[in-house]
Amino acid sequence: MRHPIVLPDGTPHAGTVHLSQVIEHPNISVGDYSYYSSFDAPADYAAQLAPYLYPGAPERLTIGKFCQLAHGVRFITSSANHAMSGFSTYPFAVFNPESIGAYAGQIGNRSDTSIGNDVWFGFESVIMPGVTIGDGVIVAARAVVTGDVPDYSIVGGNPARVLRMRFSEDVTGRLARVKWWDWDLDKIERNVGAITGADMDALENAI
Repeated sequence: MRHPIVLPDGTPHAGTVHLSQVIEHPNISVGDYSYYSSFDAPADYAAQLAPYLYPGAPERLTIGKFCQLAHGVRFITSSANHAMSGFSTYPFAVFNPESIGAYAGQIGNRSDTSIGNDVWFGFESVIMPGVTIGDGVIVAARAVVTGDVPDYSIVGGNPARVLRMRFSEDVTGRLARVKWWDWDLDKIERNVGAITGADMDALENAI
């Protein structure tokens, strides 16, 4: 469904969308059931989330399954960068049709941005270029993530740092083997209680 939340009166909540249903961008891929919830539904969800990522850019944005994105989340991809090797960062070349094409090659950090599965992005959090975020991560409201984030960690601040791990190393490793987000939907629905109730043994038995 485009709008996965249905209000008590039967109307869909227009501010919440499954991103795979509203983004058609050659540089962005979004897994099933990942959603964005906004106070004001944008006309262009791709431009809202990744405003500097243009079609055909050298970098990509990949978002996994079952991710949850709050209002104002932004992915600042590497095409937002300016060349920094000279005395000035002013992008003179972009204002000249003859030189704008070569300017892309002068910009550093052309890495992709990769988001795992079941990641919760808090209100107005910002993800900087070339970051990899693992599975099960929680990104605090207005955090600015500048580096890679390990699975099942909670990060916050500017620049964001790991505040704590959500689970023990043993549980994190077991979740990495279960990968419940790759199950078919019927199987997930049968095991929602174990997923939301942190019943590790039940999840492993369900495999």
